[in-house]
Amino acid sequence: MTTFDKREKGFEAKFIHDEELKFKAIARRNKLLGSWAADLLDLRGQAAISYANELVTADIGNQSDDDTLRKVADDLFQKGISAEQVGQKMNEFFHVAMDQLEAGH
Repeated sequence: MTTFDKREKGFEAKFIHDEELKFKAIARRNKLLGSWAADLLDLRGQAAISYANELVTADIGNQSDDDTLRKVADDLFQKGISAEQVGQKMNEFFHVAMDQLEAGH
């Protein structure tokens, strides 16, 4: 195996690792976002868990970040929460999720 082949394999492995980390972070972000939104919607117990899990599983089903943002913003509109505020929380929760994953939690 040449040095070029080794470097190529290394880049491929890093790309796969980064994509897996991103996938996990998005799922965790959506869970955190769902829990936050559920609290604002006065959902408790199983209803709150179901709401948060719905955001996670919908994203796995190829829902985009924009779809997630739109759904939560629509749900929170009645509470006076803007789409911009939801977007800020999504961004904040993504960073929290990345920090948690990198710390091994």
